[in-house]
Amino acid sequence: MSVAPAGQEAHGQADQFVKGHLTRADLDPSSPVRQFHSWFGAAQQAGSGVAHPETCTLSTASLPSGRVSARMVYLKELDDKGFVVYSNFGTSRKAADLATNPWASLTFWWESLERQVRVEGRASRLSAEESQNYYDTRVRGSRIGAWASRQSQVLKPAAAEGDDGRKELEGWVAETEEKFRDQEKIPVPEFWGGLRIVPESIEFWQGRESRLHDRFVYERKEDGKDEWSLERLSP
Repeated sequence: MSVAPAGQEAHGQADQFVKGHLTRADLDPSSPVRQFHSWFGAAQQAGSGVAHPETCTLSTASLPSGRVSARMVYLKELDDKGFVVYSNFGTSRKAADLATNPWASLTFWWESLERQVRVEGRASRLSAEESQNYYDTRVRGSRIGAWASRQSQVLKPAAAEGDDGRKELEGWVAETEEKFRDQEKIPVPEFWGGLRIVPESIEFWQGRESRLHDRFVYERKEDGKDEWSLERLSP
């Protein structure tokens, strides 16, 4: 059996986490959202080493099979209601998962800070008006792409030698370009838009030596209420 060596050292041992520690006193006592803003702000600072702090993994699971799927997305908004990402919710795998199971999770990994944040909660679509507001800020090519792509659907190769299905996608893009030719204001597709994950739990993780990491989790005390418990977890 072969395994991938950890880190860059010849001995293959994983690097130790030595850049920080986390105690209850370091955390906002009542609001995980405020605490997230604090950590996110640190990740945004020049010199943090975090290239794209808004990048996170969105995980969903289909019922009744329980099969889990995950993909990288960008966090675009965060308010008192929850964490918002934007995507295709018509043909995508995530759409199929969420149609059977509204629970989803987000994981942020800021390696240079040796920090991780895990968010778990119920997901729901934003209104068309809210989605349109964000959609209007995107470059034209991305707005066209949102209309053109049948996300996660199989692309069929054309008869042309060497085509692997890309030509079908490019054809859809050309059709969409023609549809909205000379039209700057493009309506948001009904199948595309924002997804808000309303957190039920948010965990803050700080790497420590010997894998004895600091972990604290906020849990919502009552559904719909903005009251939270805060507990330290064993690593």
